[in-house]
Amino acid sequence: MAQWYELQQIDTKFLEQVHQLYDDSFPMEIRQYLAQWLEGQDWEHASTNVSLATILFHGLLLQLDDQYSRFSLESNFLLQHNIRKSKRNLQDIFQEDPIQMAMIIYSCLREESKILDNARSYAKSQVGSTQSTVIMDKHRELDKKVTDVKNRALEVEQDVKNLEDLQDEHDFKSKTVQSRENEHNTQNERLAQNELKQERLVLQNIYLAIGIKRKEIVHKIGELLNITSHTQSSLINEELVEWKRGQQIACIGGPPNTCLDQLQSWFTSIAKSLQQVRQQLKKLEELEQKLTCDGEDPIAENKQTFQERTQNLFKQLIQSSFVVERQPCMPTHPQRPLVLKTGVQFTVKLRLLVKLQELNYQLKVKAVFDKDVSEKNTVKGFRKFNILGTHTKVMNMEESTNGCLAAEFRHLQLKEQKNAGCRTNEGPLIVTEELHSLSFETQLCQPGLVIDLETASLPIVVISNVSQLPSGWASILWYNMLTSETKNLSFFLNPPAARWAQLSEVLTCQFSSVTKRGLHAEQLTMLEEKLLGPNMSSTEDFIPWSRFCKENLSEKNFPFWLWIEGILELIKKHLLCLWNDGCIVGFISKDRERALLREKQPGTFLLRFSESSKEGAITFTWVEASQNEPVFHSVEPYTKKELSAVSFPDIIRNYKVMAAENIPENPLKFLYPDTPKDMAFGKYYSRPKDADEPMDLDQPDRVGYIKTELISVSEVHPSRLQTAESLLPMSAAEYEDLTKLVGRAEIAMIHSYNS
Repeated sequence: MAQWYELQQIDTKFLEQVHQLYDDSFPMEIRQYLAQWLEGQDWEHASTNVSLATILFHGLLLQLDDQYSRFSLESNFLLQHNIRKSKRNLQDIFQEDPIQMAMIIYSCLREESKILDNARSYAKSQVGSTQSTVIMDKHRELDKKVTDVKNRALEVEQDVKNLEDLQDEHDFKSKTVQSRENEHNTQNERLAQNELKQERLVLQNIYLAIGIKRKEIVHKIGELLNITSHTQSSLINEELVEWKRGQQIACIGGPPNTCLDQLQSWFTSIAKSLQQVRQQLKKLEELEQKLTCDGEDPIAENKQTFQERTQNLFKQLIQSSFVVERQPCMPTHPQRPLVLKTGVQFTVKLRLLVKLQELNYQLKVKAVFDKDVSEKNTVKGFRKFNILGTHTKVMNMEESTNGCLAAEFRHLQLKEQKNAGCRTNEGPLIVTEELHSLSFETQLCQPGLVIDLETASLPIVVISNVSQLPSGWASILWYNMLTSETKNLSFFLNPPAARWAQLSEVLTCQFSSVTKRGLHAEQLTMLEEKLLGPNMSSTEDFIPWSRFCKENLSEKNFPFWLWIEGILELIKKHLLCLWNDGCIVGFISKDRERALLREKQPGTFLLRFSESSKEGAITFTWVEASQNEPVFHSVEPYTKKELSAVSFPDIIRNYKVMAAENIPENPLKFLYPDTPKDMAFGKYYSRPKDADEPMDLDQPDRVGYIKTELISVSEVHPSRLQTAESLLPMSAAEYEDLTKLVGRAEIAMIHSYNS
C-alpha cells in the first residue's frame, strides 16, 4: 500500500500534522497527483547529488505534463489549471537549485513516515487499550491477593515463633517456681512467701497469654486458609483456564500465549505459603503436646481440620500446576501442531508451575498414549498405536532457560498396531476425524503426603501419509475453535457448526501465522460468499463441518478448506514477499475485479487466486481501453509447477501478447490501484546474468550467439482475449509473420516452456 494512501486513512489528529507539513514546504496537490512516482525515487541520494537532483527535477516536470494531458482527456479544466500553476511555481523556485527541491521532498517523505508510524502505534493501542486495562487491573488485583497470602503466612510463622518463646518462658518459670516451693517448705519466712506468690502470678499471666495467643493464631490460620482457597480458586478456575484456552488459540495460529511465567510465580508463591502453614501446624502440635491448656484448647480442636484442609489445598494446587507447556508437534511442521504422522518423531514439553527446589529431580514422568480410549473405549473402530522412543523423563530445572521445573520429550514417535485392534470399516469416523490423546503421569512423594499427577495434551490427529495433513489440520482447527474441552475424543461424531465470525477469525490467523498479513474485510467477504452463497443473511451464517472440509464447492471437485490450504502453500513457497508487500489482492470475485479495474487507466492489472485449482494457483487480469466498454483479460492461472521454474515477478515482467502488428508486447503497466509495474516488482526481478566476453576462451562454441530468454506469450491479439477459456491459436498467416520476427526455434522454446 502506497504511503500517501495510508496517510489518508489515519486518525484525524495525525492528519493535521500532515497538513502542517505541507503548509510552507511543498505543494500538497503535487504530492497527491504524483504519489506513486515521488515515493519511487531516491530523494535521499538526490539531496546530496546535483546531477541526480537535476534529472529528478526534470522528471517531475514531465510527470506533471503527463497529468496535464490526462486531465485534458477527462475535460477537467480546474485540475489542468492547478497543474499548470504548480509546474510554473516549481520552475520559478527550483530551476536554478534542484537539489533544494530534492532536500524538501526527502524531508517531507521522512516526516510522513514518522507520522504514519505514530498513527499506527496509536491505533493499535486504542484497539486493545480497554481489554488490556481490564486484564492489567485483574492481574494487579490477583497479585495483591497472592502477596496478601504470602504476608499472612509469614505473620502466622512469626506468631508461632512468639508462642514458642512464651511457652519456653512459661516452662522455665514453672520449673523455677516449683524449685523454690520445694526449697521453702521448711522455711516460713514471710519475704520468701511474698516473692513466691509474685512469681506464681507472673506464671499465671504467661499461661493466660499463651491461651490468648493460641486462639489468635488459630483464628489467623483459619482466615489465611479462607483467603488462600479463594485466591487459589481464581488461579485454577480462571487464570489457568484462560491460559489453556489461549494455548488452544495459539496452536491454531492465534497470538502467542506468553503469561505462563506469571502463573508460575503465583502458583509457587501459594505453594510456599501452604508449605509454611503445614510446617507451622506441625509446630503447633508439638507446642500443644508440651503444654496442655485447661478446658477447650483451640489447637487441639482445629489442628486436624487445618491439616486436612491445608493438605487438600496443596494437593489441588500441585495437581493443577502440572501442564503441557508445548503441545505435541513434529519439528518438520512447526505451524501444524497436534497432527502427528506415524514413524515421524515429535516433541512435547511438560511443566510444573510450582517451582520448589526440593522437587528437582524428584518427579519421573511417563508418557501414555490413548489411555482414555483404551480404558473406556470411547469410539468404536479407533486405531491403536504404540508409543516408541524414550517415554519416561525426569523433571528438572536445568532443561529450562527460565529455571522452571520441566521435562521435554524430544524423540517420541507412534507406530500403529496392525494386528491387534486395528481399524475396521465399522468405525463412524474417517482417519483425520479420529481424535487421540497423549497423557503424562507422575507421583509426588513427601513425608506424610503422596500426590498422583496427571495431565494430557489437547486431542491429536494421527496420520499415516503426509497427504492427510491438510484434512488433519482442518480437524484440529475445528475442534480448538469451537470447544475448550481437552478430552472430548468423540467430538466429530456430532461436530457443531461454526459461525462465520468465528471461522473468519481463524482463517485470517492461518494467513497471519504463515505470513505477515492476515485477511482484510473485503477478502473475507468473498470467502464468506464462497461458503454461504451470495444471498447469505446474518441469521443463517452457521457453517457445518462437512461444508468446510468434506463437501465439494459448487461445480468444483474439492472442498473449501483444501482450496484455502493449497493457496497457503503457494504463498509460503512462491509468493511470500508479494503477499507481505500487499501486491496480491488475492480473494476477489470476478464481478468485483471488473468493478475495480473499470475506472483505471489501460494496462492496470491485479493479482488474484484462482477459484478452479485445488492445489492453489494465481492469475492476473488487466483492463484494456475500448471504444465502448473496457475490455478485461485474464490469463490461465499459474500453479506451483510453473512458479517452481520461473518466479512470478519475472513472469509479469516478461509476459507478452501479440499486438496489432503481430509484435509481442507487455500489456501490464500498473499494479492496482496505480503503481507502475517495475516499481512494484522491480526488487524481485531476477538479476540478468553477466554477458560473456566476446573472446571467452572457456566457452568458444558460444561466441557470437545472441542470448535468449524464455517468456510467456499469449498467441492471440488482446482484443480476442475475452476469457482464459476462449483463447484460440494463431492463424497460419500470423504464425509465418511471427517466425520472421522471432524465429521458429525460439517459438518452439516458448511453446515448450508454456506447455
